[in-house]
Amino acid sequence: MTELLDPKNDYVFKRIFGSEENKDVLLAFLNHTFKNAGESLLTEIVLINPYLDKDTPRDKQSILDIRAKTDQGELINVEMQLFNQYDLEKRTLFYWGKQYSGQLLEGQRYSQLKKCVAINIVNFKMLANDQYHNVFHLREDHTDIPLTDVIEIHFMEIPKLNDENIQIKDGLVRWLLFLKGMTKSSWEALMMHEPEPALKKAMSVLEFLSQDEQARQRYIDRQKFLWDEASMIEGAREEGLKKGMEEGIQKGIKEGIKEGETESKRKIAMNMLNLGLDQATIIKATGLTSSELEELQKEKE
Repeated sequence: MTELLDPKNDYVFKRIFGSEENKDVLLAFLNHTFKNAGESLLTEIVLINPYLDKDTPRDKQSILDIRAKTDQGELINVEMQLFNQYDLEKRTLFYWGKQYSGQLLEGQRYSQLKKCVAINIVNFKMLANDQYHNVFHLREDHTDIPLTDVIEIHFMEIPKLNDENIQIKDGLVRWLLFLKGMTKSSWEALMMHEPEPALKKAMSVLEFLSQDEQARQRYIDRQKFLWDEASMIEGAREEGLKKGMEEGIQKGIKEGIKEGETESKRKIAMNMLNLGLDQATIIKATGLTSSELEELQKEKE
């Protein structure tokens, strides 16, 4: 049997969830996401940037996210992040802001702005809790009243799925286990609990892509690009840390020398004071200021 491609690869992810023929797969996944968050379910979605063959896995731009619109005009953006590129929270807010403000044309009213939802599925731990699915809104700190409902940000951390928190009956968990990567036997065991047509279709698409030579090559290209990019970012980060440490050490040495010289001058000045020499002579010999010398005189007394 051909080895299954990793569905977390954003090229494969978009092929499964972001094409017109698989729109029902995306709708099912979104509804499990919103159900898990206690939100209203969707009845219909429109893909804004469906997968096209011209989408290149080597493109540095984030063309491999999924953008959809609900029948109410609300916007949803879904992204898969394999590697921690850091500052993801700020990046998410930046692109959420662009999506939100980009709705208005010149002359339109703010009241026409619709809710925007950002869903980040990440293959690393980033938030300081044990929840695999975290949902953020804009609320007042003390009373918890919402300022507005137009902002909603989800983070799903796949590595947080473990034996302790896995509830197979939870539909979202089954989807995330599919994305986490499964063997054929574990997949069959999972589907025995509660078969779901959209999830079965997702697996069928993954099996097809895994056997398609062109899709596999694009997967390899994208995986290589992602690894290279992650390696460059991590290398730059390590180089920055190393440079910062070296600069810190050099600064510490200079400050230490400076502090040592100052302390040495103070000791010499104190000895000269004890010998009864006048201030002008001590200042000329040590380089201390008159105020520094007066401070030493007080210590002496």
